[in-house]
Amino acid sequence: MKTDYDVIVVGAGPGGSFAAKNAAKGGASVLLIDRRKELGAPVRCGEGLGSHWLKELGLKLSPKAISAEISGSVLYSPDMKRAVKIQNPETKGYVIDRKVFDKDLAIDAGRAGADVIVKTEVYDVIKKDGKPCGVKACSMGERLEATCKVLIAADGGESTVARMAGMNSTATLYDTDFGIEYEMVNVECEDLIEIYFSRNAAPRGYVWVFPKGKDVANVGVGIGGLEKGNAVEYLDKFIKNNERFKDAQTVAIKGGLIPVGEPLKELVADGLMVVGTAAHQVDPIHGGGMALAMEAGGMAGEVAAKCALEGKTDRKHLFEYESRWRKRVEPKLMRRLRLRKVLEKLDDGDFNAIFKYLNDNDIDRLIKGDYKPVVEKVLLKRPQLLKVLSALI
Repeated sequence: MKTDYDVIVVGAGPGGSFAAKNAAKGGASVLLIDRRKELGAPVRCGEGLGSHWLKELGLKLSPKAISAEISGSVLYSPDMKRAVKIQNPETKGYVIDRKVFDKDLAIDAGRAGADVIVKTEVYDVIKKDGKPCGVKACSMGERLEATCKVLIAADGGESTVARMAGMNSTATLYDTDFGIEYEMVNVECEDLIEIYFSRNAAPRGYVWVFPKGKDVANVGVGIGGLEKGNAVEYLDKFIKNNERFKDAQTVAIKGGLIPVGEPLKELVADGLMVVGTAAHQVDPIHGGGMALAMEAGGMAGEVAAKCALEGKTDRKHLFEYESRWRKRVEPKLMRRLRLRKVLEKLDDGDFNAIFKYLNDNDIDRLIKGDYKPVVEKVLLKRPQLLKVLSALI
């Protein structure tokens, strides 16, 4: 390993590996660091990935990275009397194996020319005149230092690198969800992602079942950070009260926190870029951030390489990444955030009524951000929701 690089990326998740690969392809010398000894673990998501992202990101999944193919999703009302199934070309996708997938992405970064080191904990950011210019880390019991022109923080929801570099990347409890997930066997599955809405089962969140095979599934729950109780209690209760899981066995436990509020107010500073969950680039509705992180990481890596090679690594020039991302991605996330804040004001009675009135096309419109016709349809049947739902029009 060298001690001086154009770009250092901390965090070899999907966003970090994508940033490292694109920076290396842009001609920069790159170091990719991760604190874990095994990339992709622990898993902190349902592991779902829409097939449309493969084309958009230029991805090719290895067969070993695919646990199951998905044709769509089914959403259940709180009283379980109504289910809305959504199946169309845009709902096709995969449940992947993150341990394989994340490692594949890091391998791609290495093949592009990046140096990759794992089991390496960054404990400080080196600064010169207040500007980040490197990291101090502990690797396999030995201390090391490496300098750079651009530092990219891609170290997840608990990002410490951005904070050490001088950027406030913390999320409030209100804008944080806590998730827990069991990988279970003896669970009968179809090729559908299942979503269960219920304030009793998952306050300000939902329960999910992501199939990973014929009888293996990720079964999890996410709840709001300010809700009473904890996610484990809610998930255990859901499983206990569902006859489907009577013979199920847990073979892995996964979980973590998820920032589901607005993206960071600033994504760049002098010598610094923040990417992925560390930048709160997460879907506010379902908490998914894997594809969004890769999308942002690709942009950040390209800009970082260009700026580093030109010797223009101040905020003004690195801002090209932030500008591109905000123009292309942020409006969609802000619409989704608006929907999340409306949904959290509804009770189970409201959800049961809404499921009664809406069909799969209506739900598909909501997912795509076409709120007005759906809101109008609901208000015809449930006008008492005018004050709440008007925020979507």
